[in-house]
Amino acid sequence: MEKAYRKEDWSGVKRILVDETSSKRGHRYVTAVTDADSRKLLFLVEGKGKETLEAFAGEMREHGADPEQIGLICMDMSPSYISGAKEHFPRAEIVFDRFHIMQMAGEAVDQVRKEFVRQGLLPKGSLWALRGNEWTRSREQKSLRASLCAAYPRLGRAIGLREALQEILAQEDPQELRWWLQWADRSRLAPFRKLSKTFKKHLDGVLAFLQSRVTNGLIEAINGRIQLAKRMARGFRSFRYLRIAAFLKAGKLRLDLPIVTS
Repeated sequence: MEKAYRKEDWSGVKRILVDETSSKRGHRYVTAVTDADSRKLLFLVEGKGKETLEAFAGEMREHGADPEQIGLICMDMSPSYISGAKEHFPRAEIVFDRFHIMQMAGEAVDQVRKEFVRQGLLPKGSLWALRGNEWTRSREQKSLRASLCAAYPRLGRAIGLREALQEILAQEDPQELRWWLQWADRSRLAPFRKLSKTFKKHLDGVLAFLQSRVTNGLIEAINGRIQLAKRMARGFRSFRYLRIAAFLKAGKLRLDLPIVTS
């Protein structure tokens, strides 16, 4: 496998997806880098910080490539990833992934929900009725969701903000996003005011998604394969074995397998 990996030519790689996934229990992580165009795993390294992008930049030179050829990096809003991208890929446009943007909005809704939980106002079963997209809920959950939003306007406002953001990210109009930021600022919901502040700080990367439409959906699928391989092997004792499994499943390597004749 290693010989095939060393032969890989990255000279045509222009856009990459970066994300982390767990490697072991106890908050142990690896960072995966995928080619957004060829849809194959390029690089897997332990850690989830700035140093992982530095390592990938160094690895590029071993595959006939240059970090300056990268024109786009799609990732989450990790300060460490942002710092690494700016330092080691100076020509790359940073795009913040829609999945992580919506994950942050979902967490903001959950913080508002927990205020009502602490007051003992929400019935059993409300957690999954209020989380996620309405069209994925059962009839009973939809009914409970609607009744709770009507009874508690702050909760309804939080869910409305999340749903509106989702619709805006499905479009390409930056003015709609700016309108949403103003609504979040006026919402009197601390989690959404904080979220608005975060989006404003990283506005260029959020707007870049509206223009490029590049997401980390592919790398999330690859991370799923990595986790499946880990479960099938009941965990890996070393990163080396995890890396081998990951590239066999998602690296699209040209393996020179021996031909067996009878």
